[in-house]
Amino acid sequence: MKSNILLNGDLLFMRDQSEFSKAIVEATETYSHVGIYFDGFIYHASRKLGVAKQKLAEFLIEENRDIFIYRYPLIAAEIIKERAERYLGCEYNHTFYPENGKFYCSQYIAEILPIFDTIPMKFGNRENEVSDYWKQYYEKLGLPVPVGQAGTNPGQLAKCEKLKYIGKLDY
Repeated sequence: MKSNILLNGDLLFMRDQSEFSKAIVEATETYSHVGIYFDGFIYHASRKLGVAKQKLAEFLIEENRDIFIYRYPLIAAEIIKERAERYLGCEYNHTFYPENGKFYCSQYIAEILPIFDTIPMKFGNRENEVSDYWKQYYEKLGLPVPVGQAGTNPGQLAKCEKLKYIGKLDY
């Protein structure tokens, strides 16, 4: 599906081949990032940019990603866009700890589009409750891994029954 089928408020779920993306998918499932589309821009919480509004065309050329479109048919797009704008410039939540004024991608989407539940966060793989990737990640931060704390992840958001799967974005 081409980007011209995107509607304001469409959620773009994605994954790529980075180690960070692979670790998220391994610990959760399916997707490692999510953003929301409005008027030719993707609004998302990025490790590089924090909470940002980025031209979709620029976003698409940054990395080789698989992107999947989901739609919330009942969205009040203008209201959600106003909420999305409110948080532009906030820092990225590298710790994934809740309620610190910063946002990771699914945390940002759940904040502006409050139709999602929180779940206990996971950082494991098939063998361990906490994978080696996340052990090293949190060692560098000097923090304990927040296993079980309330949070969200892109794969969990995509499973919300209120969303309708539209298809894979071809670009």
